Amino acid sequence: MAAPMALRREAVSLARILTGISHLGSRTVGACSNHRKYNAVRLTPNTSFHTSPVFSSTATSITVTEEPDTLFQKVSVLVKGHDKAVLDSYEFFATTAAKELGITISKVFECPKEMERFTLLKSVHIFKKHRVQYEIRTHYRCIELSHITGCTAQVYLEYIQRNLPEGVAMEVTKTAMEKVPDHILKPLWKDHPVDDKPSQ
Repeated sequence: MAAPMALRREAVSLARILTGISHLGSRTVGACSNHRKYNAVRLTPNTSFHTSPVFSSTATSITVTEEPDTLFQKVSVLVKGHDKAVLDSYEFFATTAAKELGITISKVFECPKEMERFTLLKSVHIFKKHRVQYEIRTHYRCIELSHITGCTAQVYLEYIQRNLPEGVAMEVTKTAMEKVPDHILKPLWKDHPVDDKPSQ
């Protein structure tokens, strides 16, 4: 019973769309007599398209906490890959993003590259002199950021990780600044010891 009713509704809505388009097929819109004339197709309100805007019912909530944000003395981003040109481009992207966010870059440097070589026989069994050497070169770039808060570091690192090119790996090292514990700040004795001086 439900299937024939659904088919009837679909047929009726399709017929309405086709009749609306067929009525408008003969109309033409011409902007100027020298230009071509185009057939204007306009959908009538009888068509059954759903065009209501979608609004989210839940608003985004901002949470405020009393605990202070962590402060990093240094955040070093080490990027490694096999193509030097890709690393050059990615270094420019990462430094530009840091400047736009107002992050201080202490230094950007290129670590020495690693070369891994291995030798294989060109032939299968014999002719030991016929060998081929292959090598894998790994290039490194290091970007050091200084005096950055935890929220800013999280946003920046997520942004550059999402735009990481293929074949490039990233390693992040964070050096946090922490408060000196109370048991170290307090002296072990209340009064300073008095040196026993020999009497004259």
